[in-house]
Amino acid sequence: MRAKVLGVAVLAGLALGSANAATVVKIATLSPLSGPVANIGEQINLGAKLAVSEKAKYFLDKYGIDLQVSSNDDQATASVGVAAAKKIATDRNVLAIVGTLNSSVVTPVSEAVKSYNLAIVSPANTATTVTDRGLPNMNRICARDDAQGAAGADYLAKTLKVKTVYVVHDKTTYGEGLATEVKKGLEAQGVRVVFEGTDEKSNFAPLVTKVSAINPDAVYYGGLASTGGALFVKQLREAGVKSAYMGGDGLDDSELQKQAGDAAKGVLFTTAAASVDVVPAAKKMEDNFKKTFKKEMLGYGLMSYDAANVVLAGIEKAIKDNKLKKGKAPTRAQVMKAIRGVKVNTLSGTVEFNSVGDRKAGYLYIAKVQDNLDLKVIGQVAVKAPKP
Repeated sequence: MRAKVLGVAVLAGLALGSANAATVVKIATLSPLSGPVANIGEQINLGAKLAVSEKAKYFLDKYGIDLQVSSNDDQATASVGVAAAKKIATDRNVLAIVGTLNSSVVTPVSEAVKSYNLAIVSPANTATTVTDRGLPNMNRICARDDAQGAAGADYLAKTLKVKTVYVVHDKTTYGEGLATEVKKGLEAQGVRVVFEGTDEKSNFAPLVTKVSAINPDAVYYGGLASTGGALFVKQLREAGVKSAYMGGDGLDDSELQKQAGDAAKGVLFTTAAASVDVVPAAKKMEDNFKKTFKKEMLGYGLMSYDAANVVLAGIEKAIKDNKLKKGKAPTRAQVMKAIRGVKVNTLSGTVEFNSVGDRKAGYLYIAKVQDNLDLKVIGQVAVKAPKP
């Protein structure tokens, strides 16, 4: 009899524990945590972690939800990213993904998780094809390459008043797409463009020779600093080429200064990543980032923080829209639908998506490397997503 009473007491305790246990909900991050662009990928991971940690108590107390982050490495490689995404999709506690860094990765990843109703909110993927496909699960809070390309072309043509530009891209989805938009914008303004793609990542001597022969007013590089953009400008300067050097947000990376050294002075780039310089409200977040992770925050740390907060707003909206009881998590389909319909005030401005997942309105920034190798934002351009 005593054994039976003890059993009932244990069962009662277990039942009480189950009633009080929070429901685990995970947000996955997917970004390069190893390889040449790991420093930016880490920013995406840590920015999301900070956002989740700040909202954890609120979700636990109000909704009975235990928020967690699952960090995943895509190595900036499509096949690795797809494999990681499929693994993420098998964890039913994951309701959304923040990522990726590379458009060439997010394109197949978003297709791979579409059937799982797994929403993605990207802080960094700018290629037009990312959202032009109209997937219901793909969203981004950064500006598109057609906006970034136009902004870069306008700066070169109207501010620098160039007549000839040598446009080079790295043959990636991101690099070629951005370079093509710049070419289009320049030619529309009567600027002569020489256009070339290259797989080279270290020895640019043959290309430098071509550029030297033409002596353009500017060189535009569509690609990443860490995999060519930094060494290209270094070798141009070593060869005596003094043309202005500009690129897109792929140059928004400390590897530019590390690899190029003094050759980085004067380099210009457009970026969709807001910085504390132009977003004073982000100062507190930057301080929290440094205190929490003992690292400097870069632009994509801030953008990932915003992207994660958009996901959290979507989860909360799904809970409210579906009148879920405390401790009941929404489904992935409910979250996917809710994210597409949110309107959230973030550090980088109001985030609201159009029917294909583009941010309706936002900003691009033009930055310049100073003589002390620090960055300075020298321009801000308001942009709107094109009609789907």
